[in-house]
Amino acid sequence: MNLRKVIQAIGIGLFCAGLILYVAPIVNNSDKGLFSNNRVASYHEAVKIASPAVVNVYNQSFENNRSTENTNLTVNGLGSGVIMTPDGYILTNRHVIQNADQILVALQNGSIFSAILVGSDGVTDLAVLKIQATNLPTIPQNAKRAVLVGDVALAIGNPLNLGQSITQGIVSATGRNALSETGRQNFIQTDASINKGNSGGALVNSVGELIGISTLTIGKNSDEFAEGLNFAIPIDLANKVMNKIIRDGRVIRGYFGVNSDLFYSAKQLGAGDKGVLITGVAPNGPAEKAGIIAGDLVLKVDNIEAENPKQMMEIIADMRPTSKVKVLISRQGKELEVEVVIGEFPDTSRE
Repeated sequence: MNLRKVIQAIGIGLFCAGLILYVAPIVNNSDKGLFSNNRVASYHEAVKIASPAVVNVYNQSFENNRSTENTNLTVNGLGSGVIMTPDGYILTNRHVIQNADQILVALQNGSIFSAILVGSDGVTDLAVLKIQATNLPTIPQNAKRAVLVGDVALAIGNPLNLGQSITQGIVSATGRNALSETGRQNFIQTDASINKGNSGGALVNSVGELIGISTLTIGKNSDEFAEGLNFAIPIDLANKVMNKIIRDGRVIRGYFGVNSDLFYSAKQLGAGDKGVLITGVAPNGPAEKAGIIAGDLVLKVDNIEAENPKQMMEIIADMRPTSKVKVLISRQGKELEVEVVIGEFPDTSRE
């Protein structure tokens, strides 16, 4: 009996010893992986992918020196830009290059180019530049990867002309448009620092994909400093604007001439599954000319269901002026179809 217990104890001991010998190396390697191999959390690879395509942009203007009667170019402003195509199309902010007599673009490899202004858009504060170069680096984009609140965001630019710098934060919100007078903006809000000189630079995610063009910081030009409130234009919108500028030299937007601040569901209004309530119409605008009045519920535009004001305005903005579209509305519970001749959105901020 005692011999059996001794044998069992020996067997258990051998098993435990073998288990320790097997597990110990795994635990040790795990510890080394976490603490002992000098590895740190880093976004180096993301920056390595994206940073070569972020450029410095210098706005130069002529300064008349009456004492010498010489006209010299001086730096009037600075910012950043993002190379969008290998053959030299660059996105930046409109305010970076506004009133420039000459625009210089400095690449990260030290090359300096004189850029031409292809066109700009006051509504989105975007501008497209062109330099004569080939095989330029660009930043990868991934239209299938949604930008989510809480995602890591890296802002790459040239703050205060110190040279290329990277700041890190998170995506605080998406779809911000309260800061835009036109209501047609769609900002990504982030707490990654964006200072003077960052405007027009890249906002990328943690794998180096381009998600936005840095554009605006609240409080930098006022007595009240708003920390951590920085904004970027989503890259899908920036691409759309860029392509229109390259094609037409400016952004031509369709114009409907309505105010639609509120969205009501079918249960609230008893009309259809979706719709956009018209709260006002512009005098002599396309909608008023077609007979649309305040209180109408737009159900479809060009046979596309109107889901909310933002979606409806995007549909109309992509339409060419003078085009005729059928608009299905509900008025006092009755459906009506009217024909609207789309106008051109008035960009009053255009130079």
